[in-house]
Amino acid sequence: MNLTMKYSWLAAAVLGVTLLGATAVSAAGFDQYGYNETARIFNGLADGIDRNLDGTYFGNTTYAKDRIVMKWNAEWDRGNDEGWANPPYAAWIDNEWNGKKGGSGSVWHYKIKWIGACTDYATLPDGGYCIWGQFEVLMDQGTDAGSHYWFARATPNGYGN
Repeated sequence: MNLTMKYSWLAAAVLGVTLLGATAVSAAGFDQYGYNETARIFNGLADGIDRNLDGTYFGNTTYAKDRIVMKWNAEWDRGNDEGWANPPYAAWIDNEWNGKKGGSGSVWHYKIKWIGACTDYATLPDGGYCIWGQFEVLMDQGTDAGSHYWFARATPNGYGN
């Protein structure tokens, strides 16, 4: 798997956090799709990321049964609300993807933060890489088809670096 092939499903997962819409919320704070907007957590099947429980992940059945946990901060919400037009942002998002049990078989972990203007896919001095023109992937590692890959391992690897 190469770096650019991965972005269709990573971008879709992160895009899911930007989707808006009223949903029924359970006593635990999670809606039927897996979102808890108050806690800034998604915990559910990839099928729910697009807020359309149709057995697909943005129209594709391959990853729909994978489990995903996403966590983001208030700055991520602010950036989305403003269209990322009023920097700087201390925004970050963490995605933990697991398709081992009944899913695609892929397992990935991403740490992403806002850094300002950068060139997509450019390797950054700390070992991360740029995506979406203004975000750094601090960590991108996982398994696919039985092989383990590290696409990014920034040093240091925390959101505050």
